[in-house]
Amino acid sequence: MPINVLKHPLVNAKLSILRDSTTSSAEFRSGINDIGTILAVEATRELEESTFDGQTPVGPFVGSKIKPRIGLVPILRAGLGLTESMLRMFPDAHVHHIGLFREKISLQPVEYYSKLPSSPTVDTVFLLDPLIATGGTACAALTMIIDWGIPVKNIKLLAVLGSKPGLDHVQDEFPELEIWTAAVDPHLTPNGLISPGLGDTGDRLFNTPHPVA
Repeated sequence: MPINVLKHPLVNAKLSILRDSTTSSAEFRSGINDIGTILAVEATRELEESTFDGQTPVGPFVGSKIKPRIGLVPILRAGLGLTESMLRMFPDAHVHHIGLFREKISLQPVEYYSKLPSSPTVDTVFLLDPLIATGGTACAALTMIIDWGIPVKNIKLLAVLGSKPGLDHVQDEFPELEIWTAAVDPHLTPNGLISPGLGDTGDRLFNTPHPVA
């Protein structure tokens, strides 16, 4: 399945603000939220609908609503930046947090937290991970969700920015996965950072400065 890259002047402008090292945490959070809203709209075009009979002040109408139960799985911390925009679209969504960090030497993902219940309570899952660098963290989270009982065809990965190597890694591991991102950068640094990238998204979202190595 091809990687879906947003192509829109508003997205490009918002992303440029996010890239700028002088952008404040408040502006960064706002930009992530705005791009998240556009991602939410674009990535839900094919969601199944059901109909119902309703009544306006003037007369009857046939309405529609989203049929599948929606689950949001943000990868802590940075995934929280996309959660608010998704909840605006799906206020009744179930939110299940996954905590993963990347070990500094091996760059391998390490799980430290999972709030997935014993069995699935949703039909469709949006995995929220603003940056796909090496792809290792996203792959680990996807494995957890699939082992939980959600088939990969019912999972959508939403990112603000991905590296070409990282997205290729995820796609190689999960060729049926639907991936949506605002942009793709070509390179990774030796330390596994996207270049030119955005820096550490979690630090920039929550104003915890960290030097970029």
